[in-house]
Amino acid sequence: MKLTTVAATGAAAVGTAVAGGLAVDPDGPYYRNLIKPSWQPAPTVFPIVWTPLYVDIAVTSAVAADALAAQGRHDERSALLRALAVNLGLNTGWSWLFFRVSRPWFAAAECAALAVSTADLVRRVGAADRRAGWALLPYPLWCTFATALTVALARRNPVRVIEGGPVRRLAQRVRRA
Repeated sequence: MKLTTVAATGAAAVGTAVAGGLAVDPDGPYYRNLIKPSWQPAPTVFPIVWTPLYVDIAVTSAVAADALAAQGRHDERSALLRALAVNLGLNTGWSWLFFRVSRPWFAAAECAALAVSTADLVRRVGAADRRAGWALLPYPLWCTFATALTVALARRNPVRVIEGGPVRRLAQRVRRA
């Protein structure tokens, strides 16, 4: 793995984390007022999970990109890097749709697309370097969990009130846990 490649994929992952993190507000009224499922992780769990995932994305993508370049598979390398860019864009988009736009159903659909994109990224990375593909496997698993969680949040919080942005409940504790 070349230092320049991992620096580029690392910068992309850090940029994604920062851009998405700017949207996240777990202490804000919107998120605090959501009816959450019983299996919702504590807010402190998310940075603990995402930090190593971003490192994993950066390293495995760099390993795969360099392996493809070394094998002369330049079209596949370009396709991998495009898929990575789309994936990281989707990754950032979820935070903005969910926290800033306050649209959990849109965020759920977007998160499902992210999970599919992530599975495709694992496929592409694995085709270049089998071990890197296996190492990236936690990413689509987490995104699939995030999709299920976002759907659960959307189901429990059906009405969004525009004034102030918080979700109002149609009925108290609808579809609880």
